[in-house]
Amino acid sequence: MQQKPQEEYGAEQIQVLEGLEAVRKRPGMYIGSTGPKGLHHLVYEIVDNAIDEALAGYCDKILVDLLPGDVVRVKDNGRGIPVGIQPKLGISAVTVVFTVLHAGGKFGGGGYNYSGGLHGVGASVVNALSEWLEVEVCDGENRYYQRFQRGKEDAPLKCLGPTTETGTTVTFKADEEMFETCVYDYDTLKSRLREQAFLNAGINITLTDQRGEEPVTDKLHYEGGISSFVQHLNKHKELLHDKVIYMAQEEEHQKAEVALQYTSGYTDLILTFANNIHTTDGGTHEDGFKRALTRVLNDYAKKFNLIKDNKKLTGDDVREGLTAVVSVKLQEAQFEGQTKARLGNTEMRAMVEGMVYDKLMTYLEENPAVGKALVEKGLSAAHAREAAKRARDLTRRKSALESSTLPGKLADCIERDINKTELYLVEGDSAGGSAKAGRDAHTQAILPMWGKMINVEKARLEKVYNNEKLTPVVTALGCGLGNDFDISRLRYGKVIIMADADVDGSHIRTLLLTFFFRFMRPLLEEGHVYLAQPPLFKLWRGKQVRYAFTEEERDRYAKELAGPNNQKVEIQRYKGLGEMNPQQLWETTMDPATRTVLRVDVEDAARADELFTILMGDKVAPRKEFIEQNAKYVTDLDI
Repeated sequence: MQQKPQEEYGAEQIQVLEGLEAVRKRPGMYIGSTGPKGLHHLVYEIVDNAIDEALAGYCDKILVDLLPGDVVRVKDNGRGIPVGIQPKLGISAVTVVFTVLHAGGKFGGGGYNYSGGLHGVGASVVNALSEWLEVEVCDGENRYYQRFQRGKEDAPLKCLGPTTETGTTVTFKADEEMFETCVYDYDTLKSRLREQAFLNAGINITLTDQRGEEPVTDKLHYEGGISSFVQHLNKHKELLHDKVIYMAQEEEHQKAEVALQYTSGYTDLILTFANNIHTTDGGTHEDGFKRALTRVLNDYAKKFNLIKDNKKLTGDDVREGLTAVVSVKLQEAQFEGQTKARLGNTEMRAMVEGMVYDKLMTYLEENPAVGKALVEKGLSAAHAREAAKRARDLTRRKSALESSTLPGKLADCIERDINKTELYLVEGDSAGGSAKAGRDAHTQAILPMWGKMINVEKARLEKVYNNEKLTPVVTALGCGLGNDFDISRLRYGKVIIMADADVDGSHIRTLLLTFFFRFMRPLLEEGHVYLAQPPLFKLWRGKQVRYAFTEEERDRYAKELAGPNNQKVEIQRYKGLGEMNPQQLWETTMDPATRTVLRVDVEDAARADELFTILMGDKVAPRKEFIEQNAKYVTDLDI
């Protein structure tokens, strides 16, 4: 074989991406992705700059408008970006902010005490990834304007004339060359902006969608701050005590506040924030909160003889049914990882732990009825934990005695590389039989499921271990559940729920998703769970066959097959997966080359928690309200 001539490789081959070229070359490094998540991140970056002005005490109104053509406008009444000449670069500070990475007033220059936008890349990244961006700045004396196209200025900053207003308005259109979609989801933006309004008590955020015939507006303003946040999170849950417990402490250059309330449920929801950034992986502030909570309830219980026989409540025991928001603000926040998902400042652990221990102990001593209720809740959780351990041990012993530790109904695959393996959870033995016969046995495993499994929203862990419908799922996946969950032991890279396209099938999907969310959440968070999309109709004329997934597709295929002569087309409505033979099931629903599967993501843990509570919880009224509000979106109801 002829050798390829060696190419020159020297310093001149090392590319240096000037200015914002780096952002356009590798957008995912700066905003996470070029999908919907990254698109919405553009809005958050500009809003976060306005929030920083609010934190500094100079802004209390933020207007976010979605304009026709998916243009976004963000306006605040802060001080306005400085318009003077930046001495090092010799250009306007406004131009610097929108064209230079790592530029801003958040690097120790005294502009901000607390700031979420620590990297100083927000405005410039949005500019780089926009087809065009316009900024208008009012400094109380004059109004200034500048326009950019794909990160490059059209002309220098110009003065438009006098004004008494102050603030910054940024209007931009995301670049279709950069993003998979440029269409914003109103509810996604509302959820994030509402979160910001909760975290900054008193701020007024108005979100308006002007893309339709009639504008849609939400005014987001909460004087109660994170206490209102906890009330919002618990609005569909049964409460253990009426009032939200709130505590706060401020020291030099740092502040911590915590709001918590217990429900009668079995799961906990703790949301943590640092400088208004949602720290999804927790960090030192969350560690301090959890340690203090465990110490307080144990010490309180011992002090008032509520615990006997030297019994001790664990962290899991005291967190059962808890909803809490922990928000800290500090001058030099240290975030671990590019996504700022975890706070690393060690001083926040001590501050939060000390504050929560002192203030919560005082509260419980002044409110003994609440203190007793929380200890009893923890003791009940402890008894359930012990029962779950016995059930788990019994399950493990039974498995060891069997000839195989895998479920008897599981048709396993040959491949062991989880990047290639798939587990189909199939509704019904009939469909399971077709799936086993039609699958690719090398990479696809099949586990038939029969009947309705337990609703884990209303059950503790020991009920799961004793449930004959869910135990095979746990065993097949191989990674345990609850606190024993270890995703490194997962046996299949894709877990695909395949249920009938009817009401019962939807219920089974919801029950399984509730189970995964409550007891195996990393499966969802890391993108391992999918929903199969079986067809609703089979159409054929002679040897020509089409499968339709919607009524619109059915009508279109019917016309195509009928042809100019309008010949008769046979149409079959599938009532269930079991009506398809193995070949049909493979072609329509299981063949990776032709199938459609939907990945289940958890973008917003609080919203997901609320939805599962509404759909699967004890309260009927919120479920009825949800159905009434969303019934209009159902396009294909088979009764």
